Amino acid sequence: MASIRLLQRWVIASLLLGGLVGAAEIDFARDIQPILSENCYQCHGPSTTGRKGGLRLDLQEGALGAGKSGKMAIVPGKAEQSELIRRLSSTDPDVVMPPPETGKKPSADQVRLLKRWIQTGSQWGQHWAFVPPALPTVPKPRNWKSGNPIDAFVLAQLGSGKRLAPPADPGRLMRRLSLDLTGLPPTPQEIVAFEGRSTDAHYLQEVQRLMGSPRYGERMATDWLDLARFADTHGFQSDRYRPVWPWRDWVIGAFNRHMPFDRFVQWQVAGDLLPNATQEQRLATTFNRLHLQNEEGGIVEEEYRVAYNVDRVNTFGTAFLGMTFECSRCHDHKFDPISQKEFYQFFAFFQNIDESGQSVYFGDIMPVPTLLLSTPDQETKLKGLNARIQAGEGSLKQLTEASRPSFAEWRSKGGAKPPEVSGAVAQFSFDGMVSNAFPSTVGTHRAQPFESPQSVEGRFGKALLLSGENGVSMPGIGHFSRADPFSMALWVRPAMHVPRQTVIHHSSAWMDAGSRGYEILMEDGRVAVGLHHMWPGNALKVRTRQVAPVGGWTHVAFAYDGSSRASGLKVYLDGKRAEVEVVRDNLWKDITYGQPNLTIGQRMRDFGFKQGQVDELQVFDRTLSPVEVALLAGSESPADEDSQFEHFLLTQHAPHREAVEALLKLRREQNALVTSIPDIMVMEEMATPKPAYVLRRGAYDQPGDSVTLETPAAMGRLPAGAPRNRLGLTQWLLDPSHPLMGRVTVNRVWQQFFGKGLVETSDNFGLQGAAPTHRDLLDWLAVSFVRGNDSLGLRPWNLQDLQRLIVTSDTYRQTSNVKPKERAEDPDNRWLARGPVRRLSAEMLRDQALFASGLMVDKVGGPSVKPYHPDGLWEMTMGGGHYQLGKGDDLYRRSLYTYWKRTVPPPSMMTLDAADRSYCVVRRQATSTPLQALVLLNDPQMVEASRHVAGRMLREGGVGADQQVRYAFALVTGRRPTKDEVSIMRRLLEEQVAHFQKDIAAAERLLKVGEKPVPGEHPPAQLAAATVLAQLLFNHDETVLRR
Repeated sequence: MASIRLLQRWVIASLLLGGLVGAAEIDFARDIQPILSENCYQCHGPSTTGRKGGLRLDLQEGALGAGKSGKMAIVPGKAEQSELIRRLSSTDPDVVMPPPETGKKPSADQVRLLKRWIQTGSQWGQHWAFVPPALPTVPKPRNWKSGNPIDAFVLAQLGSGKRLAPPADPGRLMRRLSLDLTGLPPTPQEIVAFEGRSTDAHYLQEVQRLMGSPRYGERMATDWLDLARFADTHGFQSDRYRPVWPWRDWVIGAFNRHMPFDRFVQWQVAGDLLPNATQEQRLATTFNRLHLQNEEGGIVEEEYRVAYNVDRVNTFGTAFLGMTFECSRCHDHKFDPISQKEFYQFFAFFQNIDESGQSVYFGDIMPVPTLLLSTPDQETKLKGLNARIQAGEGSLKQLTEASRPSFAEWRSKGGAKPPEVSGAVAQFSFDGMVSNAFPSTVGTHRAQPFESPQSVEGRFGKALLLSGENGVSMPGIGHFSRADPFSMALWVRPAMHVPRQTVIHHSSAWMDAGSRGYEILMEDGRVAVGLHHMWPGNALKVRTRQVAPVGGWTHVAFAYDGSSRASGLKVYLDGKRAEVEVVRDNLWKDITYGQPNLTIGQRMRDFGFKQGQVDELQVFDRTLSPVEVALLAGSESPADEDSQFEHFLLTQHAPHREAVEALLKLRREQNALVTSIPDIMVMEEMATPKPAYVLRRGAYDQPGDSVTLETPAAMGRLPAGAPRNRLGLTQWLLDPSHPLMGRVTVNRVWQQFFGKGLVETSDNFGLQGAAPTHRDLLDWLAVSFVRGNDSLGLRPWNLQDLQRLIVTSDTYRQTSNVKPKERAEDPDNRWLARGPVRRLSAEMLRDQALFASGLMVDKVGGPSVKPYHPDGLWEMTMGGGHYQLGKGDDLYRRSLYTYWKRTVPPPSMMTLDAADRSYCVVRRQATSTPLQALVLLNDPQMVEASRHVAGRMLREGGVGADQQVRYAFALVTGRRPTKDEVSIMRRLLEEQVAHFQKDIAAAERLLKVGEKPVPGEHPPAQLAAATVLAQLLFNHDETVLRR
């Protein structure tokens, strides 16, 4: 923040000193608004919370009006009568504004500028970033020769008589370009080839070659993973694995296919909402689900569901709008025109998915909603099975209608008389225990009581009285899949009506296991039956409209047909079919997990059947008919023809039973195939939007006024006719007239090549963000990127065309080596009069070591890998676990593929300023610490790479120390060493050889670091000495910096 303030003051002061801000040239957005924002908006800005004196200075009508005191803050043309100037100029601590305790005070130059602005009429204007960019005219400075518009804008701002720095030497330029476009340095051979013919045409060929490399997609994806907060684990204390790497592969592929950027963004935000969305389009929406997910038992599910959606809003705001939306969660934004209401209107775009705030701890279940990641072969098989199932269901329906005559004949012969109900796989009366367990009256199963349920008088004989913490557990019973027909019946006697009670279930836990399994619940007296893969997004649940009375016995039963549909789940109360509401009807993956016991009365971290009673449990491995259920309930057999016909089909009609069995076989085959296919978190819009509210103080349990989805007014409303969902949001975002999307994107691309954006605060284009150093260039790039530019070959939304324009500019190709005086005049290179210098990213530093050593495995895509990592770190975290070091090729993949555990990110990467991926990051911090040098010296990956550079040096470097050190220097740094450098390296090598010859054990210890042996036979002392030299080179400025 301090640097932003300093920059704003410096820009204004420099304009004043240069005499460029004349009375008629004051620009409100450029010159005045930053002063007001910095000094006044905290108390007199957009936020209604804590606004002082009834005065609002961010809007013209407020600033030109009177506050509670009745005094006019700004009187146009009369600075001396303006309360604003009086307060800013006062020396009285009780009068001066801002108050002394804030620590803020505008400079004398700023106050003078405000006076002149008021005196000349107080012309108002909008913040520059909220005004749609127009295409500026390309200036034509006298010394513009390249024909590239970028250079024209840069030169025009430099002023007459000033020039860009000379071009960088070809080798250094080649290294710069290769690192920027692929994240890897060029080989010495590529540098030599380029130096031999470094014409503009050949340079363009190199640009095209690098952009066509698979490494290009990996380089671009690295920054996008920061932005998307990609990690291999959920985060929080458990921090368990989640396999979301297929989305990373999609990102790499999208960049390598040169996908238009508007499509790239739209698919990630709303690919599921596109017409006939493909698997790829739906996979892209994993972007929205990459936030942290909490698996901790006992959390408040809604609290974290809200937190996840807030993260989506904040990520969208940072990534695509360059705005700090998070400041509006609890109150109106203090500085930017985003109200708290508008925050929650935006929130409504992202919350309409069927998700839970708690992830699954028991079992490797992806948080819903998810997408099956079927291969083409699996997809073909799945479509074939689904078609056969659909055909089988159609045939069964036809057979059912054709069976009417057989039914009539059976009924005429007395077949409608109530039968015996047979085929139970278990039946418990709970009348007495044998060897501390209740025996089943069918088979050998036993129900084992836990926590001492009481035996009381029941519906028939004895029943169980439960406390909510006790019950009975029945091993080996009820292991059904979603493709199996099964039924269950029991008597229940609730003692109260409360929101939730677990009567019986076959699962490991409630939220901790996503309720995976099946269950009978009481919900405010209504009976709910559910089958779940993971609640709520992959589940089937129905709930009776009728209430089971308190204090009375009710016979509860359900019959399920194995169809995975709510229509195939029938619930009965006291022997009669109950009318139900369908709560969920989206079950498409299996409900089994291990072999939990069928359990009555209690479930882990759930609400038990407190003071409830149960009696006469029966379990069947088939679908019971309405007649059979009535018989179990002791009620009158249903006389209606439909119930009798259903009973006939299920129990008497052999052709129907055979057709059902054939259909069940197909469903089981389909279930087995689906179960074998991994899935991944995606977005999937619910048919009925969830209600949205302003959450008072941002608290999940404090809903205020209801809101409907909408975009912030300051950024424009949704286009007419756009759907009111995330797809409509992308149409708004990608509208060519959008004020922010184009600017934010090109600024981030500029940052990729120059280290800083034209707006340095690439994550904040609001009033507290930095002003653009080259506003016209920014707008020209934004408009040309979004709308295209035929004369320059720029296609709309084409990222590669934009990057090509940047890297072929003279501005990009300048040398960074300039005179001290020129550097002192512009230490931060704000005016772009020299080439950029910055330290390589954490990934580049590691990758170039692997690349130079020959260790790098050039495989694109696939699951994350586990290279070297300090022992014991994982064990020290609450989530625990053990870091299992990878083997073989996994140790030498690009850093992009390194396993990212949120609570323990790769330590060497974090030391080198990698983002921790807990939230959206669009610009990494840059630090300089001794630890960074130690990592480059001592990290096992770097030591091993040094060993292999040493091996290459001795094998490939020629004869004699001078040739070998020259080879190693060029291999690692990308340039030829000077004579002095050769001399220094030779002396070091000689010293180290002498040292290791005296201490062979030390040499052998050094040479044992890393898994892969160096090819060839080399004396240990010589190889160890060369390894030390390579370590030095990996710490050399030429290696660490990109110049």
